[in-house]
Amino acid sequence: MRIEQIYTGCLAHAAYYLEDQGEAAIFDPLREVGPYINRAKKDKAQIKYVFETHFHADFVSGHLDLQKQTGADIVYGPSAKPGYEAIVAEDGQEFKVGRYTVRVIHTPGHTLESTTYLLINQNGEMHGIITGDTLFIGDVGRPDLAQHVIADLTEEKLAALLFDSLRNKIMTLPDHLIVYPNHGAGSACGKMMSKETTDTLGNQKKVNYALRADMTKEEFIDELLTGLTTPPGYFPQNVLMNLKGYDSLENVMQRADRPLGPEAFEAAANETCALILDVRNPEEFAKGFIPNSINIGLNGNFAQWVGELIPSVKQEILLITEPGKEREAITRLSRVGYDGVIGFLTGGFPTWKDSGNEIDSIGRINAKTFENMMITNGIELFDVRKRSEFNSQHVLEATNIPLNELNQHLASFPKDKPLVLHCAGGYRSMIAASMLKQRGWENITDVQGGFAAIKETSVPYTDYVCPTTLL
Repeated sequence: MRIEQIYTGCLAHAAYYLEDQGEAAIFDPLREVGPYINRAKKDKAQIKYVFETHFHADFVSGHLDLQKQTGADIVYGPSAKPGYEAIVAEDGQEFKVGRYTVRVIHTPGHTLESTTYLLINQNGEMHGIITGDTLFIGDVGRPDLAQHVIADLTEEKLAALLFDSLRNKIMTLPDHLIVYPNHGAGSACGKMMSKETTDTLGNQKKVNYALRADMTKEEFIDELLTGLTTPPGYFPQNVLMNLKGYDSLENVMQRADRPLGPEAFEAAANETCALILDVRNPEEFAKGFIPNSINIGLNGNFAQWVGELIPSVKQEILLITEPGKEREAITRLSRVGYDGVIGFLTGGFPTWKDSGNEIDSIGRINAKTFENMMITNGIELFDVRKRSEFNSQHVLEATNIPLNELNQHLASFPKDKPLVLHCAGGYRSMIAASMLKQRGWENITDVQGGFAAIKETSVPYTDYVCPTTLL
């Protein structure tokens, strides 16, 4: 028997592969299913089940493509109502994978159908629990997502259900069980997740704030709901795709595989409502880019920021990537439901530049130059980090407009004064700068190295406040 965690860092996502005696199961797979199929082939195993812990909000699952390509049965927990063929299991129902048993434990709270899967080995011994978004390492799933899809739910009702699920279904299990969650630090599905991606249940009972034995239901609800940020706008759209079904990744890739030369690319941009998305590193983008394009770099939290800043998963997209990165970009967009890529620039930005087409750029300065600018004054400084980051420590004269709120606060950015933007290191501030450029702001400068570099200068900033005390 083997149980393996398959972790994808850019989404802070964990899928699980269970195999015994030639039978396999996949838990919460991502949309590109090739790695799971290849993993089973390596063991000469047949994928028998695809277990889903709930209808995911932060990514499009690969359950339908796995079912199509392997014949595996899709399994959900009680109360799920998928719009396709699947097994909706009863609480306590068991499934066999080789000699292993997978027992369904209905744990509503994150969503109504949220389910934990208890793994029992060939000797009848409990080994671990695959908890989905019910229990993370150091945290639990936020209860404010499902009501965006189911109107009569409230986050308070779901939080109360989660309290009962944790106390009555999870905390009664043996301490030695290994907790296998669906996400780690960086996911928007919780607020204080650990960088660790597994732990024992016994240790979580000691260190996880939500599992305190002396906590009342009212205290749990209050602590769980305090400090939650607004969920990304694409979350309910992904829930509906996972619930109702979606196009196969193969079809998405075929539609997007459309290399365009500079002339054809420009024509497509002019003739459609496509968004020009440049996924190069911020440093390269700043030096030169196609006018009206926005920058969200592949080498950061790409999928998260695409979902935060592009309102509709149906948005048509034209891509600019480093040569050879086209397929990766298309795949990572599809993971969060953005299936609307209609082409990419052959050869990347250099082919556009070499053709003599118009280009734009964004100024970047180092922290020392920024320090001199602050002394002479005359600039408007904007910090686009999260509010918790800003509140913990910031430049005294900075105005905080978090990147995910930029579209709602455009009027806060003056057009008649020089603007200087920074984030923690330079990734988010370049996204913000590109978005402002696209909307008509001209005099924009980005600080290389962000707040980390600014702190090495004499620019005054506030004393540090631990973020956990701000919740």
